[in-house]
Amino acid sequence: MSLINKSIVEFTVQAFLDGEFKTITKQDTLGKWSVFFFYPADFTFVCPTELEDLAGKYEEFKAIGCEIYSVSCDSHFVHKAWHDTSKTIQKIRYPMLADPTGTLARGFDVMIESEGMAERGSFIVNPEGKIVAYEVVAGNIGRNADELFRRVQALQFVAEHGDQVCPAKWKPGAETLKPSLDLVGLI
Repeated sequence: MSLINKSIVEFTVQAFLDGEFKTITKQDTLGKWSVFFFYPADFTFVCPTELEDLAGKYEEFKAIGCEIYSVSCDSHFVHKAWHDTSKTIQKIRYPMLADPTGTLARGFDVMIESEGMAERGSFIVNPEGKIVAYEVVAGNIGRNADELFRRVQALQFVAEHGDQVCPAKWKPGAETLKPSLDLVGLI
């Protein structure tokens, strides 16, 4: 079953952000683009490489009106402990959502019930709170922040220019396509 155009679940969770615990709700995500970036657990191997990659692009995401929310089934206390002990995690300036009950992981259909952890899932959510793109990869494969950023840009472009579509490897300023019968099978 596809999750495209599914509204995200109602939620209220604790987050670790800027050295503090904060409450984040679904309402906080509405009205802007969001990336929900699920990862299996704090204090692991691949996860910090991905979170650091996102941290390096965070200002670019913010500049295009997109918030990043990293999510694991760890508590906000564990997020703080990881931040306090890891130079890599100290680079993070986006909210680290705590999902110890699995509400978000189940709502985005990435919960590994037998392990109490989330799959590596990346979800782009539009300002109306609907999932417009997602990808779930094996736990031993890291993701690429540059490609995720490109996808957000393409989705924003299409949302603004509904009569155009973005071809493979599209980036802002590149040529788009206007769907029509004369393009079918020619490209």
